[in-house]
Amino acid sequence: MNSNDYLVVGRTNGTTRLGSPFCNLRLKNEEEEINLAVWDVASTEAPAVGQLVRFAYIQDNDGKRSARKADMLPLDMVMPGHPLYGLLPHPIERELWKNTILHLLDMSEGSELNDLIAYAADKLFDVYSQYPAATSIHHAFCGGLLNHTYQMLHMLEGLYPCLPYPVRLDHCTLAILFHDYGKVMTYTRSGDNQPIAYQLGHVYISANALQQELERRNIAQEEVNAIVHIVLAHHGQLEFGSPVMPCSMEAVIVHMLDNISAKTDTIENCGNMEYSSALSTHVVKQAVK
Repeated sequence: MNSNDYLVVGRTNGTTRLGSPFCNLRLKNEEEEINLAVWDVASTEAPAVGQLVRFAYIQDNDGKRSARKADMLPLDMVMPGHPLYGLLPHPIERELWKNTILHLLDMSEGSELNDLIAYAADKLFDVYSQYPAATSIHHAFCGGLLNHTYQMLHMLEGLYPCLPYPVRLDHCTLAILFHDYGKVMTYTRSGDNQPIAYQLGHVYISANALQQELERRNIAQEEVNAIVHIVLAHHGQLEFGSPVMPCSMEAVIVHMLDNISAKTDTIENCGNMEYSSALSTHVVKQAVK
């Protein structure tokens, strides 16, 4: 393998002040990990996460690295067996998913929703492991949807015993499982938008799918409304795509967990002192001892 070959393990897109597109790539090879801005690369152009890329020249300006599109050569997608395949982000293992679900079910013992939670968790594992959670910004890799959902469930698992308030844990668990369900229809497995993303959007699709599952089990309408509300409100703000604002304890909790998972992954995929449009600030990273 050429010493100038890198594996793309993360990507965000942006535009300059003059409106020119660029991408920020998180790159790894056997020797190093770097963050690199590549100018004049549109969001629809290669390289994608999981793809090898070669550079003829990389400019280093006081630690800030950049390259021109003309100096970049996208190569093949990395497949199992390749020496760099292990550097890619991968879906979490089923055992971790299963253990968290079992613990959440145990803490909400006696809920009439537990059968649906167990059923949905089992069915959605394989589905979510094949789709990204976003086209860019956070968990934007095949299986990212599973990782994002798992992070929220795992945080809920730790947060719930700490809260001194009455909280419907079963409502939160079920809403988290379904909150991004629509993304399996709005995205392709490689992370491109489908037409339905603009026609309906993942929030509506997710809420509608959950409502149908609840009504099929003859759950009381008041409870259906409360659970579906959590999904509808999970973006937290009308301008961020939520048709309603969070107006219950459970909706606020799920929104916050969604935000934590998304924003921490955004920071992870940014370079030191890189501007993140999603965070509206430059990301400052410190060495972790």
